[in-house]
Amino acid sequence: MIDKQTVFLVVDDFEPMRKVTSSQLRALGANTIVTAINGAEALRILQTQRVDVVLSDWNMPVMGGLELLKAVRADDKLWHLPFIMITAEADRHRIAEAIANGVSDLLVKPYSADGLATRIEKVLTLPPRLSPPAHAAPAEKREALAVAVDPVVQGARKPVRLTILVADDAPDNLELLANMFNEEYSVLVARSGEVALGICQSNEPPDLVLLDIMMPGMDGFEVAKRMREHPTSELIPLIFVTAMTSEDARLKGLELGAMDFVTKPIDPDVLKPRVRNFMRYVELRKQLQANYDDMLELARLRDDVEHIMRHDMKGPLTGVIGLVQALADDKSMNKKHVEQLRIIEDTAVQGLDMINLSSELFKIETGRFELDAKPVKIGDILRRIVHISRETFAEKHLTIVIDTDVPLGQELPQVLGDAMFCNSLFQNVIKNACEAAPARTRVTVTLINETPLRFVIQNKGAVPVDIRERFFDKFVTYGKEGGTGLGTYSAKMLAAAQNGTISLEVSDTENQTAITVILPRYSEATEIKKTLRTI
Repeated sequence: MIDKQTVFLVVDDFEPMRKVTSSQLRALGANTIVTAINGAEALRILQTQRVDVVLSDWNMPVMGGLELLKAVRADDKLWHLPFIMITAEADRHRIAEAIANGVSDLLVKPYSADGLATRIEKVLTLPPRLSPPAHAAPAEKREALAVAVDPVVQGARKPVRLTILVADDAPDNLELLANMFNEEYSVLVARSGEVALGICQSNEPPDLVLLDIMMPGMDGFEVAKRMREHPTSELIPLIFVTAMTSEDARLKGLELGAMDFVTKPIDPDVLKPRVRNFMRYVELRKQLQANYDDMLELARLRDDVEHIMRHDMKGPLTGVIGLVQALADDKSMNKKHVEQLRIIEDTAVQGLDMINLSSELFKIETGRFELDAKPVKIGDILRRIVHISRETFAEKHLTIVIDTDVPLGQELPQVLGDAMFCNSLFQNVIKNACEAAPARTRVTVTLINETPLRFVIQNKGAVPVDIRERFFDKFVTYGKEGGTGLGTYSAKMLAAAQNGTISLEVSDTENQTAITVILPRYSEATEIKKTLRTI
């Protein structure tokens, strides 16, 4: 049962659905239920009153469920809310988009009250999937989710015997239809419209309904109308099997959501193939919930791994850095050992920066990063990276140098940006240049004293023609075993996040590649203006 204090928001543009879902929630113990006819109204409610769980339909006018989800996850005060999407959506890429944007759970129509209760209990016990707040997820993430769960594997799940409900007030017709299908399917029978509707709206609804029209009490048309107003029976395929042959009756049945219209006397050779075709559709629909559950579980697993990378690894790395620093500061250590320890320290610091950076890159990708620009001693960063690169690529006998047009004895200019971002950006592009450069050649890092500051990283070897246009795209790599294709992509993101740019220039005649990075220049005048704006 649900805690009576839990406040639910039910969002659906179809009034009967709002009423039925609210009734189901009350039956589960909920006392406070708020409703909205679309996402825009729901968002206004969320911003003015307390809500603990959102249950939203997918397709609605004005603002649909996916747009509402994105708005909720982008709000500093609402991002943590459990959000259940109720959907008949069969497009895996759209489902992947909902998962990537932090949906808590997906409930596929048709569903039962028990299914609803299970989902609510689940989302109330799980932590939020995304960190606050998250805007639209990157397309690569959505694409990865969409292809992650193989539908062929899903189809290998243990088959369940499908169920047909036959509703007719004539016992002979019930017997005929039951005998026609009981070898392939489980068959339920109902001799009235009221009984048929009760079965359709139960916790174990049938997969297909064969429905007579002319029955005493509630006729077939009324049964069909009420089926379409309830989440458990809304999408159950319905075939009218009737003696009514008029065009008006057929049209009315189709308007009420019937999939087919078969006239009596019943011809098994006509009815059986039609039923089999609809049952194939039912089997595919039944796979959706399990398939979407697996996609959501995969997303949760990935979130857990990212959490481990961003949080749980920081402690051990910090401990390693502290131990290495203590050893390096020990006066009994000789100079060579101290130099090696400092390299270990720098490498560990880079690892820690990469973990911190992964979190910042996520914010950049999702549009949530805000730069707190500070003066960065870029000369120190470049010297450290070049020193480490010389050690790393010693076997290639590269000549790695830093050039500048700043007069000798004059202090090097500073970047106005983020030190960690600068370190990672130049680490990536210099490493990339050293990897691409042939052995015994020169890699030059040039700092050009302009406003803004310009940096050019040059190496011998031309970037292959087929990746030049995509050089800074995600996952683009060439000829590097185990390469992720994330180095130049992250460099582009880090430059842009600091209000800078990065570009590629290739000379085939000179067999040379140059990457140019432009970053804002720090000056005391900039700092004064910044202070004045703050006041």
